[in-house]
Amino acid sequence: MRIFFKIIRWVFVAFFASTILAVVLFKFMPVWFTPLMFIRCYEQADEGKELRMRHRWVPLSEITEDMPRAVMASEDSKFLTHHGFDFDAIQKAAEHNQKSKTKHGASTISQQTAKNVFLWPGRSWLRKGLEMYFTVLIEFMWSKERIMEVYLNSIEMGDGIYGVAAVAQYHFEKTPKELTRRECALIAATLPNPRKFSSKSPSDYMLKRQRRIARDIRFVKWTTAEEGSDSSKKED
Repeated sequence: MRIFFKIIRWVFVAFFASTILAVVLFKFMPVWFTPLMFIRCYEQADEGKELRMRHRWVPLSEITEDMPRAVMASEDSKFLTHHGFDFDAIQKAAEHNQKSKTKHGASTISQQTAKNVFLWPGRSWLRKGLEMYFTVLIEFMWSKERIMEVYLNSIEMGDGIYGVAAVAQYHFEKTPKELTRRECALIAATLPNPRKFSSKSPSDYMLKRQRRIARDIRFVKWTTAEEGSDSSKKED
Protein backbone atom coordinates (compact mmCIF):
# COMPACT_ATOMS: atom_id res chain seq x y z
CA MET A 1 0.00 0.00 0.00
CA ARG A 2 2.85 2.34 0.78
CA ILE A 3 4.29 1.83 -2.71
CA PHE A 4 0.83 2.29 -4.24
CA PHE A 5 0.28 5.65 -2.51
CA LYS A 6 3.78 6.73 -3.44
CA ILE A 7 3.04 6.02 -7.11
CA ILE A 8 -0.26 7.90 -6.89
CA ARG A 9 1.49 10.86 -5.31
CA TRP A 10 4.09 11.02 -8.07
CA VAL A 11 1.39 10.70 -10.73
CA PHE A 12 -0.35 13.74 -9.28
CA VAL A 13 2.92 15.66 -9.01
CA ALA A 14 3.78 14.85 -12.62
CA PHE A 15 0.27 15.83 -13.79
CA PHE A 16 0.24 19.21 -12.07
CA ALA A 17 3.85 20.01 -13.01
CA SER A 18 3.34 19.14 -16.69
CA THR A 19 0.02 20.94 -17.06
CA ILE A 20 1.22 24.09 -15.34
CA LEU A 21 4.36 24.07 -17.48
CA ALA A 22 2.25 23.71 -20.64
CA VAL A 23 0.07 26.67 -19.66
CA VAL A 24 3.14 28.78 -18.91
CA LEU A 25 4.75 27.89 -22.25
CA PHE A 26 1.61 28.70 -24.23
CA LYS A 27 1.44 32.07 -22.52
CA PHE A 28 4.33 33.05 -24.79
CA MET A 29 4.45 30.49 -27.62
CA PRO A 30 2.07 30.28 -30.60
CA VAL A 31 -0.25 27.30 -30.52
CA TRP A 32 0.60 25.64 -33.83
CA PHE A 33 -1.47 22.49 -33.31
CA THR A 34 -4.30 21.35 -31.04
CA PRO A 35 -5.61 17.87 -30.17
CA LEU A 36 -8.77 18.58 -32.17
CA MET A 37 -6.75 19.21 -35.34
CA PHE A 38 -5.17 15.76 -35.12
CA ILE A 39 -8.50 14.14 -34.24
CA ARG A 40 -10.12 15.69 -37.30
CA CYS A 41 -7.24 14.48 -39.49
CA TYR A 42 -7.73 10.96 -38.14
CA GLU A 43 -11.46 11.16 -38.87
CA GLN A 44 -10.77 12.34 -42.42
CA ALA A 45 -8.34 9.48 -43.02
CA ASP A 46 -10.73 6.96 -41.50
CA GLU A 47 -13.48 8.15 -43.87
CA GLY A 48 -11.15 8.05 -46.87
CA LYS A 49 -11.23 11.83 -47.32
CA GLU A 50 -8.41 14.15 -48.30
CA LEU A 51 -6.52 15.38 -45.24
CA ARG A 52 -7.19 19.06 -44.64
CA MET A 53 -5.70 21.13 -41.84
CA ARG A 54 -5.64 24.79 -42.75
CA HIS A 55 -4.18 26.88 -39.97
CA ARG A 56 -1.90 29.90 -39.65
CA TRP A 57 -1.07 31.67 -36.42
CA VAL A 58 -1.30 35.47 -36.41
CA PRO A 59 -0.82 37.84 -33.46
CA LEU A 60 -3.84 39.70 -32.12
CA SER A 61 -2.50 42.96 -33.55
CA GLU A 62 -3.01 41.55 -37.06
CA ILE A 63 -6.69 40.78 -36.48
CA THR A 64 -9.39 43.40 -36.88
CA GLU A 65 -10.83 44.44 -33.53
CA ASP A 66 -14.31 43.64 -34.83
CA MET A 67 -13.42 39.93 -34.67
CA PRO A 68 -13.04 39.69 -30.88
CA ARG A 69 -16.11 41.91 -30.55
CA ALA A 70 -18.06 39.57 -32.82
CA VAL A 71 -17.20 36.40 -30.87
CA MET A 72 -17.97 38.16 -27.61
CA ALA A 73 -21.35 39.28 -28.98
CA SER A 74 -22.05 35.74 -30.16
CA GLU A 75 -20.42 33.53 -27.53
CA ASP A 76 -19.52 35.37 -24.34
CA SER A 77 -20.65 38.95 -23.71
CA LYS A 78 -19.16 38.97 -20.18
CA PHE A 79 -15.72 37.76 -21.28
CA LEU A 80 -13.88 40.81 -19.93
CA THR A 81 -15.55 40.73 -16.52
CA HIS A 82 -15.86 37.08 -15.53
CA HIS A 83 -13.02 34.88 -14.25
CA GLY A 84 -13.55 31.98 -16.62
CA PHE A 85 -17.14 31.01 -15.80
CA ASP A 86 -20.42 32.83 -16.41
CA PHE A 87 -22.57 31.50 -13.57
CA ASP A 88 -25.67 33.41 -14.67
CA ALA A 89 -25.44 31.81 -18.12
CA ILE A 90 -24.87 28.39 -16.53
CA GLN A 91 -28.01 28.76 -14.40
CA LYS A 92 -30.11 29.93 -17.35
CA ALA A 93 -28.84 27.07 -19.53
CA ALA A 94 -29.62 24.55 -16.78
CA GLU A 95 -33.17 25.90 -16.38
CA HIS A 96 -33.72 25.81 -20.15
CA ASN A 97 -32.34 22.29 -20.53
CA GLN A 98 -34.68 20.98 -17.84
CA LYS A 99 -37.73 22.27 -19.72
CA SER A 100 -36.72 21.80 -23.36
CA LYS A 101 -35.49 19.03 -25.64
CA THR A 102 -33.01 21.43 -27.24
CA LYS A 103 -29.87 21.84 -25.15
CA HIS A 104 -28.16 25.17 -24.51
CA GLY A 105 -24.53 25.44 -23.48
CA ALA A 106 -22.92 28.08 -21.32
CA SER A 107 -19.22 27.69 -22.09
CA THR A 108 -17.25 30.92 -22.00
CA ILE A 109 -14.48 31.85 -24.41
CA SER A 110 -12.01 30.92 -21.68
CA GLN A 111 -13.53 27.45 -21.32
CA GLN A 112 -13.56 26.92 -25.08
CA THR A 113 -9.92 27.98 -25.28
CA ALA A 114 -8.95 25.54 -22.52
CA LYS A 115 -10.84 22.74 -24.27
CA ASN A 116 -9.44 23.49 -27.74
CA VAL A 117 -5.80 23.80 -26.72
CA PHE A 118 -5.40 21.16 -24.03
CA LEU A 119 -8.21 18.61 -24.36
CA TRP A 120 -10.29 16.45 -26.66
CA PRO A 121 -13.95 16.93 -27.66
CA GLY A 122 -16.53 15.09 -25.61
CA ARG A 123 -19.06 15.33 -22.80
CA SER A 124 -17.66 13.09 -20.09
CA TRP A 125 -17.36 14.27 -16.49
CA LEU A 126 -13.60 13.72 -16.65
CA ARG A 127 -13.18 16.00 -19.66
CA LYS A 128 -15.47 18.62 -18.13
CA GLY A 129 -13.49 18.53 -14.90
CA LEU A 130 -10.21 18.95 -16.75
CA GLU A 131 -11.74 21.79 -18.76
CA MET A 132 -12.58 23.61 -15.53
CA TYR A 133 -9.06 22.99 -14.22
CA PHE A 134 -7.37 24.39 -17.35
CA THR A 135 -9.82 27.31 -17.44
CA VAL A 136 -8.76 28.33 -13.94
CA LEU A 137 -5.10 28.03 -14.93
CA ILE A 138 -5.30 30.18 -18.06
CA GLU A 139 -7.46 32.79 -16.35
CA PHE A 140 -4.87 33.00 -13.58
CA MET A 141 -1.75 32.96 -15.79
CA TRP A 142 -2.84 34.60 -19.06
CA SER A 143 -4.25 38.02 -19.79
CA LYS A 144 -7.67 38.36 -21.41
CA GLU A 145 -5.91 39.52 -24.57
CA ARG A 146 -3.81 36.35 -24.63
CA ILE A 147 -6.85 34.14 -24.10
CA MET A 148 -8.64 35.88 -26.98
CA GLU A 149 -5.54 35.64 -29.19
CA VAL A 150 -5.24 31.88 -28.63
CA TYR A 151 -8.99 31.40 -29.04
CA LEU A 152 -9.15 33.22 -32.38
CA ASN A 153 -6.14 31.26 -33.66
CA SER A 154 -7.18 27.79 -32.52
CA ILE A 155 -10.95 27.50 -32.76
CA GLU A 156 -12.50 25.39 -35.51
CA MET A 157 -14.09 27.72 -38.09
CA GLY A 158 -14.96 25.28 -40.86
CA ASP A 159 -14.25 21.81 -42.19
CA GLY A 160 -10.48 21.52 -41.80
CA ILE A 161 -10.19 25.26 -41.09
CA TYR A 162 -8.79 26.51 -37.77
CA GLY A 163 -8.40 30.11 -36.71
CA VAL A 164 -9.39 33.44 -38.13
CA ALA A 165 -6.41 33.74 -40.52
CA ALA A 166 -7.35 30.51 -42.29
CA VAL A 167 -11.06 31.27 -42.55
CA ALA A 168 -10.32 34.81 -43.79
CA GLN A 169 -8.07 33.39 -46.51
CA TYR A 170 -10.17 30.43 -47.66
CA HIS A 171 -13.67 31.89 -47.29
CA PHE A 172 -13.12 35.59 -47.99
CA GLU A 173 -9.71 35.81 -49.72
CA LYS A 174 -8.59 38.43 -47.20
CA THR A 175 -6.23 38.85 -44.30
CA PRO A 176 -7.79 38.85 -40.82
CA LYS A 177 -7.09 42.58 -40.62
CA GLU A 178 -9.15 43.25 -43.76
CA LEU A 179 -12.34 41.52 -42.60
CA THR A 180 -15.36 43.81 -42.39
CA ARG A 181 -17.71 43.95 -39.44
CA ARG A 182 -20.36 41.93 -41.29
CA GLU A 183 -17.82 39.27 -42.25
CA CYS A 184 -16.67 38.99 -38.63
CA ALA A 185 -20.30 38.66 -37.57
CA LEU A 186 -20.85 35.90 -40.13
CA ILE A 187 -17.80 33.96 -38.93
CA ALA A 188 -18.97 34.30 -35.32
CA ALA A 189 -22.45 33.14 -36.33
CA THR A 190 -21.07 29.73 -37.38
CA LEU A 191 -19.22 28.98 -34.14
CA PRO A 192 -21.89 26.91 -32.41
CA ASN A 193 -21.32 24.32 -35.15
CA PRO A 194 -18.74 25.39 -37.78
CA ARG A 195 -18.87 22.03 -39.54
CA LYS A 196 -22.61 22.38 -40.12
CA PHE A 197 -22.84 26.13 -40.70
CA SER A 198 -20.59 27.76 -43.30
CA SER A 199 -19.42 31.37 -43.51
CA LYS A 200 -18.61 30.75 -47.19
CA SER A 201 -22.11 29.58 -48.15
CA PRO A 202 -24.37 30.88 -45.38
CA SER A 203 -27.98 29.77 -45.02
CA ASP A 204 -30.85 32.14 -44.29
CA TYR A 205 -30.54 31.16 -40.63
CA MET A 206 -26.87 32.15 -40.65
CA LEU A 207 -27.63 35.49 -42.31
CA LYS A 208 -30.21 36.18 -39.62
CA ARG A 209 -27.66 35.44 -36.90
CA GLN A 210 -25.12 37.58 -38.75
CA ARG A 211 -27.43 40.61 -38.70
CA ARG A 212 -28.04 40.25 -34.97
CA ILE A 213 -24.35 39.86 -34.14
CA ALA A 214 -23.35 42.77 -36.44
CA ARG A 215 -25.86 44.94 -34.58
CA ASP A 216 -24.63 43.81 -31.16
CA ILE A 217 -20.95 44.39 -32.04
CA ARG A 218 -21.57 48.13 -31.77
CA PHE A 219 -22.23 47.77 -28.05
CA VAL A 220 -19.42 45.36 -27.19
CA LYS A 221 -16.40 46.87 -25.45
CA TRP A 222 -13.01 45.40 -26.26
CA THR A 223 -9.87 46.31 -24.28
CA THR A 224 -8.12 47.95 -27.25
CA ALA A 225 -11.23 49.67 -28.61
CA GLU A 226 -9.82 53.18 -28.23
CA GLU A 227 -6.29 52.39 -29.41
CA GLY A 228 -6.87 51.93 -33.12
CA SER A 229 -9.09 52.98 -35.95
CA ASP A 230 -10.64 49.58 -36.73
CA SER A 231 -13.97 50.55 -35.19
CA SER A 232 -14.45 53.16 -37.90
CA LYS A 233 -14.15 50.63 -40.71
CA LYS A 234 -16.77 50.13 -43.38
CA GLU A 235 -19.44 47.65 -42.37
CA ASP A 236 -19.89 45.94 -45.71
